[in-house]
Amino acid sequence: MEGIVILNKPKGITSFDVIRELRKIFSVRRIGHTGTLDPLATGVLVVCVGKATKLAQDIENDNKTYIAEFELGYKTDSYDIDGRVIAVSDRKVVSVEELKRTLNEFKGKISQVPPMYSAIKVNGKRLYELARKGIEVERDSRQVEIKNIEIIEFDGSKGKILCEVSKGTYIRSLIYDIGERLETFATMTELERIKVGKSCIEKAFTLDEISQLVKQGKTDFLISLEDYFDYEKIKIDDEKGVNLFKNGQNCKVTAVEGVYRVYDRDRFIGFGIVKKDYLKGYKYF
Repeated sequence: MEGIVILNKPKGITSFDVIRELRKIFSVRRIGHTGTLDPLATGVLVVCVGKATKLAQDIENDNKTYIAEFELGYKTDSYDIDGRVIAVSDRKVVSVEELKRTLNEFKGKISQVPPMYSAIKVNGKRLYELARKGIEVERDSRQVEIKNIEIIEFDGSKGKILCEVSKGTYIRSLIYDIGERLETFATMTELERIKVGKSCIEKAFTLDEISQLVKQGKTDFLISLEDYFDYEKIKIDDEKGVNLFKNGQNCKVTAVEGVYRVYDRDRFIGFGIVKKDYLKGYKYF
């Protein structure tokens, strides 16, 4: 079994718990996800099965879209409602206009410091391992991009926002920083990832649905690599060209520069990049 699964992760389990469950359902070891979701979070988790794991990093680089809920007036050590409350503010209410103005200030490329409760490694240790021991360390800021951020609903103290962001963006940290800018505190209370690249929540399957389909001998949930990536197709019609491609050498073609799905006649054999009328393999299948 190989391909891409768009899964709707439930609340209360880790992304690795999902992989562990899928390994049992599929009886396949080679499975990986393409972007961690915290236990609190739900929604789109794109999973690669079999040879598809070769392209996990490509999918991980896609933009993500979230719906996040938050509450003003207090902060926790994890920046979300699962953490321990460590400070309370007297300012618990702000105007919609003030929130809109503040959100606009975060659009574009920003520097973000990851939360202590994250899987990032510092000196070989996961930050969350240190956080659980009560140890806080300096974290380097990283540049991320907030493509879009807007209010869905807000009552002055509790709200819901839509965020489209680049790889590596922590929504918990974003909400925390918004609270700081509002001169109060803000804590994330719910998070749903509704889109990863072109993979949306409407097309996602639950673990139960996948399990039932497998028991019925069906693979409706599985998307092939050539169907998942919508690059243009390019055919190599001669054996010499196919051999050059498979051996990682340049193959003469007539095509505009870019990434392509590559075919040996009508058989999908991998992905390649065209530069200056030459095709070179990128991933092989």
